[in-house]
Amino acid sequence: MMTMRLFVNIDHVATVRQARQTDEPDPVRAAVLAEIGGADGITVHLREDRRHIQDRDVRLLLETARTGVNLELAAASEVMRLACAWRPRQATLVPENRREVTTEGGLDLSPAHRAGLARAVADLNGAGVRTSLFIDPDEATIRASAELGVAAIELHTGEYANTRGAARSEQLARLARGAVLGRELGLAVHAGHGLTYENVTPVAAIEEIEELNIGHSIVSRAVFTGLEAAVREMAEIIRRARTPR
Repeated sequence: MMTMRLFVNIDHVATVRQARQTDEPDPVRAAVLAEIGGADGITVHLREDRRHIQDRDVRLLLETARTGVNLELAAASEVMRLACAWRPRQATLVPENRREVTTEGGLDLSPAHRAGLARAVADLNGAGVRTSLFIDPDEATIRASAELGVAAIELHTGEYANTRGAARSEQLARLARGAVLGRELGLAVHAGHGLTYENVTPVAAIEEIEELNIGHSIVSRAVFTGLEAAVREMAEIIRRARTPR
């Protein structure tokens, strides 16, 4: 069985920073710690509205990340021009809606939308960027992705993550079938969205999937696993400030 790669999405480190429009927490520092912790790559989504990750973050990540950067972006946005100039190791085209809280589903690869995606894929491929599409695990969509000439697909795991019981088992089987088909068509198969410490194991066990993108759950866990140490350090600084010299 091939080794599974873990790409850590650090968007929500930037979300906390942007809430105060300040300089901390720094997502680039978070990327360094993620790599030290064993991440095989760093994922960031440079949205058109710049609600979390900023252009400067991506530039610094591309200069400092040792494992490689997966840049998520919308095909019909000015970020495409930046991606072709920056040439990250990988670009993943995702749907984007300004009203959404987070990505709500995979790309629409119906004939009406395919021409725009084809242009985006051709531009990225022409710039030497390995290109992936974030899609729902449906046969027609996977076959359409292969026809567009991408190197990889990322299967949307949100429906799996948001269901329970028999419905979750059905979604897991759907992901497994999609992964098998993707590999048969010569695509690298990735997966992500809504994966947590509690639900990731069955997805990680699907042999044909070679890469998982996980962010929110890791950042959420880090708040608790690191909070005690952070409070202890601050309390010690304050204590020393009041200690007679």
